[in-house]
Amino acid sequence: MQHDPDLQRQAEASGKRNQLVATLKRWRWFAAFVVFPSLVATLYYGVIAANIYVSESRFVIKAPERSQSSGSALGNLLQSTGFGTGAEQASEIIGYLRSRDALSDLSERVDVRAAFGSDEADFLSRFPLIYQSDSFEDLYEYYGSMVEAQPDTDTGLTVLSVSAYTPEEAQALNAGLLELGEELVNRLNERVNTQAIDEAQLVVDEAQQRVRDARIKLGAYRNSAELLDPAQQGIGVLEVSNALIAQEAALRAQLAEIRRNAPNHPAIPALRDRIAGLSQQVAEQTGRAVGTPNGIAAKITEYENLLVEQEFAEQTLTAANAALEQARIEAKQQQYYLERVVEPNKPDDAIMPARIRSILAVIFATLCLYLVGWMLSVGVREHASED
Repeated sequence: MQHDPDLQRQAEASGKRNQLVATLKRWRWFAAFVVFPSLVATLYYGVIAANIYVSESRFVIKAPERSQSSGSALGNLLQSTGFGTGAEQASEIIGYLRSRDALSDLSERVDVRAAFGSDEADFLSRFPLIYQSDSFEDLYEYYGSMVEAQPDTDTGLTVLSVSAYTPEEAQALNAGLLELGEELVNRLNERVNTQAIDEAQLVVDEAQQRVRDARIKLGAYRNSAELLDPAQQGIGVLEVSNALIAQEAALRAQLAEIRRNAPNHPAIPALRDRIAGLSQQVAEQTGRAVGTPNGIAAKITEYENLLVEQEFAEQTLTAANAALEQARIEAKQQQYYLERVVEPNKPDDAIMPARIRSILAVIFATLCLYLVGWMLSVGVREHASED
């Protein structure tokens, strides 16, 4: 029996088609989850994805060396307000560079929207992304993916990296952010210096008022107690009292001599009167000093308390004036400053996207996903067959 060649060829072609269909059916999930995404990734990263240039700069926040005697008003204020070490300041700068305020301030100097929406970018990468609008919030979200500021623990420096689609725009954005960081440090310096001077001036004003109050109280007490200087007045009273006592002693000796030689001498009554008068004067002078509620001794305690208050207030005022002057001197010096260690560079080659690595990453991820799904499906079929 002869076979028709045409029928044989048709049968062979049909067999090949069936075999191809079976093969495609068998590997359809592998093609859907691995081959197709890998081809898309290869097409995007190999042909479509735009070059991204990264400009990098490095800086450090420094503070001038201060002696341990920096117990000045400004030194104390720096610690009390948390405006302490350069590391703390670097954290504040990093927080600012990542903030909406930094984006808003940078937009006034550089056209950030135009830089991120550059014609050099591919349609999947440029701002706004396909799921974004042209709002400021979406721009800030995009800004966060293109700007990175973080400390380098190995060197102690802060690294600022800015990505853009042209070298010039990356460098311009980085330089603009560095300038904003320097201005923020200057504003913080000015704020702390102003606060230090204001607080030192407040202390001076309070000390001056305390001195005035102490002087007024001391003057009022002098007037009410009729006491100018207890020490001098006490010395005067003692000098007068001693002189009267000496006179009294001389008269008593004279009286005793007259009584011994002439008991009936007519001068004796007069001497007695004089001695009695001197005794009364001595008692009065002694009473002015001690032994009476109005004596100098009774008044000197309150006087000395008021005098000590006045002297302490004057010493406080002297110290406050010195602190104010020190605060003014230190205010003329920059307490913290941003030092550029590495200036923003103009990249001569794009370092992103990492095309081959990205393609391999997609292939690996899709393979892992496919294998997980395949193992799950095998497990499900095995359990179904057992049931």
